[in-house]
Amino acid sequence: MVSCPSPGCRADSSDHLHPGAWGLARLWALGLVVAVSAAAVRGGEPRSRDSFDRAWRFQLGDQAGAEAPAFADGSWRKLDLPHDWSIEGAYNEKAPSGPPGGYLPAGIGWYRKSFTLPAADRGRRVTVEFDGVYEHSTVWINGHDLGTRPYGYSTFFYELTPYLHFGDEPNVIAVRVDNSEQPNSRWYSGSGIDRHTWLIETSDVHFQPSGIYVTTPVATTDVATIHVVARIANEGAGEKSVELRAELLNADGSPAGYAGGPPASTPVAASAEATSDAVLILPSPRLWSPESPALYTLRTQIAVDGRIVDSVDTTIGVRKVEFDVNRGLLINGKPEKLRGFCIHQDAGAVGSAVPDSLLEHRIRLLKEMGCNAIRGSHNPMAPEFYDICDRLGMLVMDEAFDEWTIRKPQIKYGYSDVFEQWYKRDLVDFIRRDRNHPCVIIWSAGNEVGEQRSPAGPQILRSLVGIFHTEDPTRPVTAAMDNIFNQDGPAPDSFTSLLDVVGYNYVDRWGGRRATQYVEDREAHPARRFVGTEETGIPEIRGVYSFGPLLGVDDSDDHLREGKGPDGPLYVASTIRAAALWKFAATHDYVTGEFIWTGFDYLGESAWPQKAASFAPLDTCGFRKDSFYFYKSLWTSEPVLHLLPHWNWPGKEGSVVPVVAYTNCSAVELFLNGKSLGVKTKEFPSEGVDGAWNTYREPKVEATTSDLQLVWDVPYSPGELKAQGYNRNGEVVATTIVRTAQEPTQLEISSDRGSLDASSREVASITVRAVDSAGTFAALAANAVTFSVDGPAALIGVDNGDPQSHAGYRGNMVSLFNGMALGLVQTTGATGSVTVTVKADGLSEASVTLQARGAP
Repeated sequence: MVSCPSPGCRADSSDHLHPGAWGLARLWALGLVVAVSAAAVRGGEPRSRDSFDRAWRFQLGDQAGAEAPAFADGSWRKLDLPHDWSIEGAYNEKAPSGPPGGYLPAGIGWYRKSFTLPAADRGRRVTVEFDGVYEHSTVWINGHDLGTRPYGYSTFFYELTPYLHFGDEPNVIAVRVDNSEQPNSRWYSGSGIDRHTWLIETSDVHFQPSGIYVTTPVATTDVATIHVVARIANEGAGEKSVELRAELLNADGSPAGYAGGPPASTPVAASAEATSDAVLILPSPRLWSPESPALYTLRTQIAVDGRIVDSVDTTIGVRKVEFDVNRGLLINGKPEKLRGFCIHQDAGAVGSAVPDSLLEHRIRLLKEMGCNAIRGSHNPMAPEFYDICDRLGMLVMDEAFDEWTIRKPQIKYGYSDVFEQWYKRDLVDFIRRDRNHPCVIIWSAGNEVGEQRSPAGPQILRSLVGIFHTEDPTRPVTAAMDNIFNQDGPAPDSFTSLLDVVGYNYVDRWGGRRATQYVEDREAHPARRFVGTEETGIPEIRGVYSFGPLLGVDDSDDHLREGKGPDGPLYVASTIRAAALWKFAATHDYVTGEFIWTGFDYLGESAWPQKAASFAPLDTCGFRKDSFYFYKSLWTSEPVLHLLPHWNWPGKEGSVVPVVAYTNCSAVELFLNGKSLGVKTKEFPSEGVDGAWNTYREPKVEATTSDLQLVWDVPYSPGELKAQGYNRNGEVVATTIVRTAQEPTQLEISSDRGSLDASSREVASITVRAVDSAGTFAALAANAVTFSVDGPAALIGVDNGDPQSHAGYRGNMVSLFNGMALGLVQTTGATGSVTVTVKADGLSEASVTLQARGAP
C-alpha cells in the first residue's frame, strides 16, 4: 500500500483534509471521487451554463481589425463549434506542418459571434469558457482584449461582465487563432476552436471555475466519507457570510447518504475568495470500478442569508486506488492490471473537432477489445473525454506536456517556447479541471522530455511534482521516460526518485533488456513502482499483409524499416515483441500494466506519401484490424477466434501463405476446403501442478507453441478456410470461416446506431463494405463510393483508413480501401427519418434508415 509521506498522516482518517490544507496530505491510497464539469441549473435558478457553440462566423487568414464590434463579417462562413480548419484543407507534401502535422495546412484563423443578453440578466456575472483552442488564441469582447492563451489544450475562462451590453444591443466576441508557426507538434494537432464553448451566468457570490474539489478519505463497501472543498468568490459589495451545502443523490434523484455535520458559516470579503468545506457520509456505497462504474450526483450549493445563490451538480464515483510496490494497481483492494492504449485527440475525418458521440463510440471500441485504460498522449484531452471514461469505467493516465524547456528535434516551435511563463498556470488549471474524475488514477508530468538526463531536469520535475501534490495529494505522479536506460546506463536517481510511479517508454528497447525488461531495475530499486507508459504495439495497415526482409531490419525507431535479408511474412512476426511485453507485465505483479502505442491510427508522425501513423488495432475510421482480435483474445474471457490473412491471393496458387489464428481457445483446428490441416494448441499463462505431482486443477494442455498466436503454413488454394476452436475439455466453442471472394457485385451498409439524438447533434458511423453475389466480403475491392443523405442529417466526413490516401475528408465520395469505407452522418437539430444511401459504379446500391429523435 502506498503510504502517506507527511508526518502524522493517517490513511484511515479524514480530519487531515481540511479547508486550504489538502496540500499537507498525500493520500495516494485513498481514492478520489467525482467527475464531470458543473451541470447547469436552468430556468432562472442561480447558475446557468449554456452551450455557446452555435452560429459563429469564421474566416481563414489574418484579418486586420476583426476584433472590432463593427467589423463587417457578413461574407464570413457560418459554422458551429467545435471546428478544425486544418482537416478541411488539402494534403501537400510541401505543407509547413510537414511529417509531424500530416501535411495539412495550418495558419491563422478568426472566429466571431454576435449574441444578446436579456435586460433581466443585468447584474449577473457572465463568463465564457473555452474547452480548448489550438493554439495561441486571443479573445476580445466588444473590442476589449481579454487575454491570450498559448497552449492549445488548456481549458480557460474569461469574465465578460464589465464589457457586456444587456437588452437589444448585441455583443460581439472575436477570437484570433494563430497556428502559423509550423511544425509545432510531433503529431497532428488541428487548428481552431476545436473543443466546446460555454456561456456561464452566476450571481456575485459563486463557485470559482473548477472550484469544487472532492475526495473520499474513506471508501469501503461499508461506508464512504465524501469531503468537499470549495473555492467561493464574492464579487459584490460588502462582506458576505456564506454556507456551503452539499447533498448526494442516486441516479434516480433520490437522496443518498447524509451530512456529516451542520453547514458552517464562512465570511467572504468583497472582491475576494474564501475556502469552505463540507463532509457527507454514504453508507454501503456502490463503488466505482472498471467493471462496475457506479456514479452518484453531488449537489453543491452556496447559501447567503438562507437563500441559494449558486448551485452545481457534479457526477461522482467513489473508489479507492492504490499503487502497491509489490502487488501493482489495486482498485477497491482488488488487483487490476492496466490493459491500456495511448491515444491522440484526432479522429480521422473530423480531425481534432471530435463530436461527443463519435468519441464515445471510439472509447467503446477500445472497451470491447478488453482495454481498461487510456493514456491521453501527450496533452490534456477534451473535458467530455473524462466524462465518457467515468461512465464507461475506463482508467486514465492524465498527461500534461510533451515538452518542458528542451525542444523536441522533430519540430521548430513548441511548448518549450512558453514553458517558463505558462507551465504553472497551465498545470494548475489542468489539475483543478480533472482532479474530480474517478477515471483519472495517475498524473503524468511529461512525455519523453529532454530533461530526463539534463542537470536542470530534477529541479523542473520537483516543481511540477510539487504542484501536482499541492493541488491533488490523492494521486501519484509519473513521467513517461524513454531514456530511463540507454547505452550510457540508467537515468540519474535525482530525477527518477522524484516520481511516485516511474514510467517506462519501450522498456525493452535497449540491449539485453529486450529479454529482461524490468528485472534489473526491480533488483536495483526494490521500492520503485513501475508502469509501462508506452510500449510497442503491432504496426499494420488494415487488410495489408506484407512480405519483407526478416533479417537486417532496423527498428531503432520502433518502426520496421527497409533492410536486407531473406523475405518472409511480416504479419506473422508482427505480434512477437508486443506479446513478450504483455507476457512479462501479466506475470509480474509489481508491473502495474502497460499503455500500448496506439489505440487508433492517427494523423501525422508520418513520411510522405503516408499522412498517418499505423500502429493501432483500429484505423482512422475505427475499423477493427487483425490486431484488435489479438488483444481481445488476451484481455477478454469470451471465446475469440480470428483468422488472417484474407483468402484472396490470385497468382499465388500453390505458394505457401501462412495462416494465423488469434485466439483464447486452448486448441484450434484449421480446415482448407474441408480437409483438416491439423490441430495447434496454446496456453497462457501456463498451468503448473496443483496439490500433488502431475496433478492439475484444469484439464492439461500440451501447447505446440509458446507464442500467443497459432500459425499454419498453407499452400494457397482458393476456397474456404475454416477454423474450429476448442476449450480444455475438447468442446467446440468458436468457429470462424474465411472465403475467397468472387468479383464484388453489391454494397453492404450498416450503422453503429439505429437512432440519433437530434438535439445533441449525435453522429452515426456508417460502414460500407463490398461483397460478392454470395455475400462474401470482397477484401480487395477499391470501388469509388458516393454517399447521399435524405432527411434531417448531414454527411460531415468520409474516410477509408488508407494512410496514403490524399483525398479530402469533406466530400461525399471515397474509394473503398481493402473493401471498406466510412461515412459520418450528424443530425441537424430537427427530428424525423434519415436515409443514407451508398452507390458505386458496377455495384448494387444499399441504404440504411435511421431515426433522428427528440428529447425523451
